[in-house]
Amino acid sequence: MPEGHTIHKIAKDHSKLLVDETLEVSSPQGPFAAHAERVDGAVLERIYPYGKHLFYEWSTGDVGHVHLGLFGKYTVYATDEPPEPRGAVRMRLTAPNATIDLNGPTACTVDEPESRDKILKRLGPDPIHRGAKPDVMYEKMSRSTRTIGELLLDQSVIAGVGNVYRAEILFVNNIHPRRPGKECDPAELEAIWTTAQGMLRAGVKDGRILTVSRSESGVPRGQRIPRSEATYAYKRDECLRCGAEISRADMANRTVYWCPTCQAE
Repeated sequence: MPEGHTIHKIAKDHSKLLVDETLEVSSPQGPFAAHAERVDGAVLERIYPYGKHLFYEWSTGDVGHVHLGLFGKYTVYATDEPPEPRGAVRMRLTAPNATIDLNGPTACTVDEPESRDKILKRLGPDPIHRGAKPDVMYEKMSRSTRTIGELLLDQSVIAGVGNVYRAEILFVNNIHPRRPGKECDPAELEAIWTTAQGMLRAGVKDGRILTVSRSESGVPRGQRIPRSEATYAYKRDECLRCGAEISRADMANRTVYWCPTCQAE
């Protein structure tokens, strides 16, 4: 499932192609057809990313909502003559010089603005947004008996963090994923928020998850750090810093990774 940096990068890139344009909106697959009719021929005024959600604000006053989930994927055709839809295309957005197809999302709707407001209301702060306030995250974590590893994947606590960032945020702060949230002191919670901000914002800029420092990666300057070397703990066999065998366990229906030495319980 895409993490928050991917959603913000999609919004940034797609906005350059679609915003302020009058769009043809269709549903080649069919299920989205009634929703598409509401905004077909309207101007797309804004694409607003929040956590793992994308909101499309239309000149009609309607708001589109997309959640990619595990299988959702966009395909961009930067041409005025796009090919025939490939596969089960849920939504096709066509501008004068670009077409974007969406396949396999968990959610794809067009509704009244109130539907967006309800979704945003149940989400925690998004660390990528400038001016985001972490108070809700601090309060929920500091009062919870749930593990910090579970809390980081709870979108009502902090929006946009996924499994990779969970492992990396906890690793760089030497926090074991099984520690209860209420056992983390204020300085640790602040460090978690600051680290999440830095990592996710860097992900938007880089267009990928890259959490290791250049010096620790061992990759010479000027060479691209490969994906297999881009993280400290996630999907590694050995800890990048101490060499200990990385531990793995199921947590919140995902595999969590940690170093038993650097992140001792």
